[in-house]
Amino acid sequence: MTAQSTAPSADETPVITLDPTGADHMGEAARLRAAGPVVRVVLPGGLRAWAVTTHELVGRLVRDERVSKDWRDWTAVKTGELTDDNPIVGMIKVTNMVTANGAAHHRLRRPVTRTFTSRRVQTLAPSIAATTAELLDALPGHAGPDGVVDLRAHLSVPLPMRVICALLGVPGGQRARLRHLVDTIFRTDTTPEQVVAVQADIPRFLGELIELRTREPGDDLTSALIATRAQDPESLSDGELAGTLWVLLTAGHETTIGLITNAVRALLTHPDQLATVLGGDEAAWSGVVEEVLRWDPPIGNFLARYPLEDIEYAGVTIPAGDAIMAPYTAVARDPQQHGPDADLFDLAREPRAKHLAFGDGPHVCLGPHLARLETRIALQALFERYPRLELAADPADLPPVASLFTNSVSSLPVRLGPAAS
Repeated sequence: MTAQSTAPSADETPVITLDPTGADHMGEAARLRAAGPVVRVVLPGGLRAWAVTTHELVGRLVRDERVSKDWRDWTAVKTGELTDDNPIVGMIKVTNMVTANGAAHHRLRRPVTRTFTSRRVQTLAPSIAATTAELLDALPGHAGPDGVVDLRAHLSVPLPMRVICALLGVPGGQRARLRHLVDTIFRTDTTPEQVVAVQADIPRFLGELIELRTREPGDDLTSALIATRAQDPESLSDGELAGTLWVLLTAGHETTIGLITNAVRALLTHPDQLATVLGGDEAAWSGVVEEVLRWDPPIGNFLARYPLEDIEYAGVTIPAGDAIMAPYTAVARDPQQHGPDADLFDLAREPRAKHLAFGDGPHVCLGPHLARLETRIALQALFERYPRLELAADPADLPPVASLFTNSVSSLPVRLGPAAS
């Protein structure tokens, strides 16, 4: 729809400053919804953007051909307002399929869809189960004198890290470095010095990985993408290969860390819901994963699009070149989509309404099948092993991940209870 002169201007819409420490994603999400379907938000560095706060509008946005995915179309980039030491820069200035449009997006996505298939992911199930069992065996040894174990540190983080590093051929000795790089770009409480240092190390890390797998190819996606490029030099440039690997490495484990953590927290704070799935089959635990994705998605906010022309959404004109954010935590509990009880965690929710935790449209996430598989296996095995698992802290006191982007907690202290025989 063409923008109309009667639409409200930017000055007439509500403005909400987003908390870079991520202290209250769901409270902030509720405030965004209450402010209206289209809201002005303030990002770190004082940068202004827009947020569309309903499921329906985000669904429209991700399919709107009038908007670009390319960060170079953001006016704040052109004017230099987005500086290279801003904590959000690592999530914005990337060159890969996520930030490509049209034919370029399809060209960059194609090699990955050919190699990162659902069938290939399903073959990982036995190794994921074995890794999960190994981590569960080790949990009692991580308990402190008070019997408390940080489940995030000893299950939620190492499981997706091991899986994605094996899948992409990252040597074991580089896992800690990779985790530091990814954790830092998702955080928004970082110092300018930390931002600059990490942005300098990312291309070094990727270059070393590509050089290693070119010299020593293996049965991994990095080697497969290198082989694809050798067969068709026009498929991926050097920079595009590095960018493709980076999006697979980052999205391939950060989301799953949050998803496993959020799922365990949700179940332990809703014992009545947990009781309905204890002893259940794979389908029951898959249902848990879907309700957690809807109710408490691991990605809170994501800068999604930059209009190429003035556009109107819900009667508000968004000028060309402005940034539009998809607040996934806000749309997750949109009562227009999920009903008046959208705030409730309900494993019996019917019909199981579609959520947007993995995005939608042409840029929908490529790896949801892996995140779902890992989380389902981890949850089922964890609660079968430790059916009396309990939270060892007040839920309100759990420290958040200091991020606009990641919606989760940075530790999850639990008491295991006796292991099932």
